[in-house]
Amino acid sequence: MGKKEREEREQERESFYEKRQKQQFKYKAIGIGVLAGVVAVLAISSYNFYVLSSQVVPQGVPPGAGPLGNVNIQAGILTMIYGQQFDYSSTAYQVKNAYIDFEKENGETIHMHAANVTLGFLYNSLNIGLTDNCFTFPDKRAFCTDDKYSLKFFVNHHQVQDISNYVIKQNDRILISYGNENSTQIDAQLAKLDSFTLVP
Repeated sequence: MGKKEREEREQERESFYEKRQKQQFKYKAIGIGVLAGVVAVLAISSYNFYVLSSQVVPQGVPPGAGPLGNVNIQAGILTMIYGQQFDYSSTAYQVKNAYIDFEKENGETIHMHAANVTLGFLYNSLNIGLTDNCFTFPDKRAFCTDDKYSLKFFVNHHQVQDISNYVIKQNDRILISYGNENSTQIDAQLAKLDSFTLVP
C-alpha cells in the first residue's frame, strides 16, 4: 500500500470521525433542548398549581371560628335577583375557602367546615358585597334597596334584617331576594328553596 493511499484512508477516517462527532453533538443539543423544555413546562405547571391552590384558602382565619374540620354543616340557599336565580355552581364561586363554601358543582348547598363561620365571611371569599341593603357582584353591579326595589332576607321562612353575621345551622333554608315581589311571589321563592335537596 502506497503512502498516498494511506494518507487518503487516514483522511477518510478523520472525516468520518468528525462527522460522527458533529452528529453526536447535534443529538446532545436536541436532547438538552427537549429536557430544558420539559423542565420549563414542569416549573410553570408547579407555579400555576401553587397560585391556584393558594387562592382556595383566604388569608387568615374567620374571626371566632372553631378548628377547621370540626363540623360538617349544610344549609340550602336561594338568591333571586329580579326573579332570576343567581348561580353559585359556576367555577367562579366553587370552593373559594376551606371554612365555608359551595362545592361539588352545586350552587344550592352551603358547606360549613368550622364552627362559628358567618355568611359574611363566605360572601367576602366570593368577592360579593353583602350588607343589609346591598348585594354587589364582583363586577361592581350593585342591587340596593331604594324606592322601587328592596333587598330581603329570610331564614327558615322568617324575614330578618341582615344575614352577614348569621352562622348557618344544619338544614337551614336561606333566601336572598331582590326586587319588588309581593308576598305570593316570595312564598313561591320560599317553596322553591324548600324543594332543594342538600348535597352532603
